Amino acid sequence: PLAMSQEHGNNLQTVQMLLNRNQTLQREIEGHQPRVDEVVERGRRMAAAAGAEDRPEAERITDQLSELEEAWTRLQQEMAKWRERLNGSNLAQQYYNDADEAEAWIWEQELYMIADEKAKDEQSAMLMLKRHLILKQAVDDYSASIRRLADRAQRMFAEDHPDGEEIIRRQGQVDKQYAGLRELAEDRRKKLNLTYHHFLLSREVEDLEHWIAERDVVASSQEMGQDLDHVTLLRDKFRDFARETGMVGQERVDMVNQTIDELIEGGHSEAAALAEWKDGINESWADLLELIDTRSQLLTASYELLKYFDDGKELVTQIQEKQKELPEDVGEDFSKAESFHRMHAAFERDITALGKQVQLFQETAARLHAQYAGDRADAIRATEREVVEAWKGLLDASDGRRTQLVDTAEKFRFFSMVRDLMAWMESIIQQIETQEKPRDVSSVELLQKYHQGIRSEIEARGAKFTDCIDLGKALLNRKHRDPAEIKEKLVQLIEKRKEMMFKWDDRWDWLRLLLEVCQFARDASVAEAWLVAQEPYVTSRDLGHTVDEVEKLLKRHENFEKSTASWEERFSALERLTTLELLALRKQQQEMEQFMKDEQRSERESRREDTGFAEESSQLYTIEEQTLSGAADPSSGQQEGTAGDSTVPIESEMRESASLELEPSFSLVLPKEPERAATMPTEPLSSLAVLQEGTLCRKQDLEGSGKKASNRSWNNLYCVLKSGQLSVYKDHKSFGHGTTYHGEDPLSLRDAGWEILTSYKKKKHVAKLHLADGSEYLFQCKDDEELQRWSEAMEKAVQTLEAEEELGPSGAKTHSLPAPPSSATPPETSSAKKDKEKKFNRFAKKK
Repeated sequence: PLAMSQEHGNNLQTVQMLLNRNQTLQREIEGHQPRVDEVVERGRRMAAAAGAEDRPEAERITDQLSELEEAWTRLQQEMAKWRERLNGSNLAQQYYNDADEAEAWIWEQELYMIADEKAKDEQSAMLMLKRHLILKQAVDDYSASIRRLADRAQRMFAEDHPDGEEIIRRQGQVDKQYAGLRELAEDRRKKLNLTYHHFLLSREVEDLEHWIAERDVVASSQEMGQDLDHVTLLRDKFRDFARETGMVGQERVDMVNQTIDELIEGGHSEAAALAEWKDGINESWADLLELIDTRSQLLTASYELLKYFDDGKELVTQIQEKQKELPEDVGEDFSKAESFHRMHAAFERDITALGKQVQLFQETAARLHAQYAGDRADAIRATEREVVEAWKGLLDASDGRRTQLVDTAEKFRFFSMVRDLMAWMESIIQQIETQEKPRDVSSVELLQKYHQGIRSEIEARGAKFTDCIDLGKALLNRKHRDPAEIKEKLVQLIEKRKEMMFKWDDRWDWLRLLLEVCQFARDASVAEAWLVAQEPYVTSRDLGHTVDEVEKLLKRHENFEKSTASWEERFSALERLTTLELLALRKQQQEMEQFMKDEQRSERESRREDTGFAEESSQLYTIEEQTLSGAADPSSGQQEGTAGDSTVPIESEMRESASLELEPSFSLVLPKEPERAATMPTEPLSSLAVLQEGTLCRKQDLEGSGKKASNRSWNNLYCVLKSGQLSVYKDHKSFGHGTTYHGEDPLSLRDAGWEILTSYKKKKHVAKLHLADGSEYLFQCKDDEELQRWSEAMEKAVQTLEAEEELGPSGAKTHSLPAPPSSATPPETSSAKKDKEKKFNRFAKKK
């Protein structure tokens, strides 16, 4: 019955007493364990002996042993259960005891928190704050005990303790009381902190007001200085004072304002008084800053005025010293002239800095004159006048000296440039004349590449030629004292350059002709080899003996015909006339034209009575002669362009020489043979004669509809004027490649008008081109001379177009050799006409 007791105790002492009793009973049971074991062992032996002898008490002994073992086991189990119940009750009672202690401690601390003691000064406030912080730290540290208590409660609840729910409710009460205690501690800390900062703020405000009052005395001083050194000293000291005051004062004022704002936001009981303190401090600080700014402005104005007079005297002295440094000797040779010129350039750089000082001095004078009046204004103006007059005298002397040195130095420099360029042109001419003679296409192409390299080198030197020629012209325009010598050198340079360009063009034409000849020989050799290889097949008499053999031969013949079709274009290319043949035909045509003109002249003389017909015929042949001469002889245009420092592009020359054609009148004497096309693609005759080319600045003013163009900006473009059309390119290289600017078509000059705009104010040297479709373009030249050249060329281009239109169909140019007249040749069949149309279309596609 004692082991099965349900008494667990109602408090910690009772539970501990029951635990002691349980331990005593446990020790007693453990003490009886040996005896029970001995009784059980003896009973087992007796039962075994009785069983061996078949005695009736053996069964009774076995039953008693079983009852004893069951009773002993039940006793131990009940003891263990009672011990577990007592342990659980002990844990619960210990928790209740600790919870009671925690609640008692919390209640005791709350008594300290609700105390209403107030501090009387800064020291007592600081002491109360420190004491409360210690108490608050103890409250915060007690949180560890509360957490351990909560952990015990959670653990017992998780282990299904009989009092688990009651323990959790009790723990909730403890947590709530502890949270309230911490809140009270935080509120009291805030109140004590506000009180302490209030006392601190009061002391800081008093110190700041006293500091501002001391600074006001210094900022209110009226001393301005007696001279420049004195005012400089006063200004520097006051700058240090202002900088220190601004940095320290602004920091202190900001700190006070921040503290007041924090106290007001924290709900301070004297918020209105704190706001008054803030307004007073800010107003005093603003007054001090205004006094400092006023004092700084007065000292700055006094410093600028005194420094102005001092700088004026110093500038006049420096200008007079610089004027004394100018020598009068200009040098007797190039080295001395260059030396004097460099010395004078250094002198001008030196006085440039002096000029900036004079300019700044004038700006300062204008500013000070607007600030002062009376005697001070007159003194400012007089000092400025003295400095400006001295500076103008120095500039006049420097300009005169520079003019003398420039004339002398540039004359020697011009001679040196001419000498270098002449030597270089001699070397270039030697390179052109000493080239080896090629024998095949690759060697010709290699020589052409080398020759193009020479042209690139020549073009790279174009800027130097331009500079040298411009320098010579400038010296002549300035009426140099040695004009004859300069003019002679200039003429020698230009003539030598013409000679060099002529030799280059002549060599280039020869290389192109040689390349065509070599290419023709190569292509003809390849074609001949192919013909020789195919001849055995064509001449074969094998026609097959069976159907299979015939079909195989047919397939083979079809393949042969396909191969022949691919070779047809190559043979057609071989039939085209080479440039060399075209040149011979052109010579023959010119002779025929001359013969026809002579005949026409004789006919006019013999038929003077028919004046109208004679005049029309004369006009017709005159226009034809001009067109042929312009198309077939571009060398004159090239030479003229060379003299004007511009050359016809290489690609343009190739097109001109490759597109030579015959006039229709020449068809009267052509032999009766199938029509043959030129080896190279042809172009219209308008591309043969370049009337004028060069870089112009273009702007489109109106579009074809008559409205203003969307893009009316000026662009520097390379313009090429030909008979009846004007083309524009991005640059000279694009012209050589035949790529127009933004892919624009050439402008047709049919019914076009060219007008020089003398009243155009935005730019100089401008002319307007009005086209038949209503569009207008503005073109700007670099000078009047270039504008006049373009005007004359434009007039010639328009007149040539009108003359060609008057000629009618009889005078029209064609793109290929015309067929003989119908009276001289039999009519062509429709298939022959189609064949000719195919050939003509193929030529047009290859352009």
